[in-house]
Amino acid sequence: MNRAKLSRSGLLGMVLLLALAVPSAWAGGDWNDDGIAWRSFDDGVAEAKKDGKPVCLVIYTEWCPHCKNYAKVFHDAEIEELSKQFVMIRLDQENNESLSKKFVPDGSYIPRTMFLDSAGNLVPEIKLSRDKYLYFYDEHDPTQLREAMKNAPSKVQKLSDAS
Repeated sequence: MNRAKLSRSGLLGMVLLLALAVPSAWAGGDWNDDGIAWRSFDDGVAEAKKDGKPVCLVIYTEWCPHCKNYAKVFHDAEIEELSKQFVMIRLDQENNESLSKKFVPDGSYIPRTMFLDSAGNLVPEIKLSRDKYLYFYDEHDPTQLREAMKNAPSKVQKLSDAS
């Protein structure tokens, strides 16, 4: 009887612990924190300047269902590998309103993914070819983002060389 009681209370404790841990870990989606070296904006831009790497900036919110879907794209093995060529920054639009307003070339929709040079300046040429939502990559299929990540380093370099 004591074993059953201990097992039930132990199980209840584990369930409670898991319930408390999951919301914070999954708030805004599961962005593959183990596979992608996400940085804060300030730390990321400092690292990009120091290392001369381009930046992949994702602006999202915690409550956005599209952002939660898009987060799954970052579990793609090729995206994970390509991310090593960038300083990866994830910026919560609501917790960083003034900063996120600097990156609204065609609106403040979410999620937005933009590429920056190593000084933290937007490279507006790296975008999707359509009339609206130029920085809204497919939230279910990593193909668009993969292509952008493959081409971004050379485009950023060309633009830096031209300046």
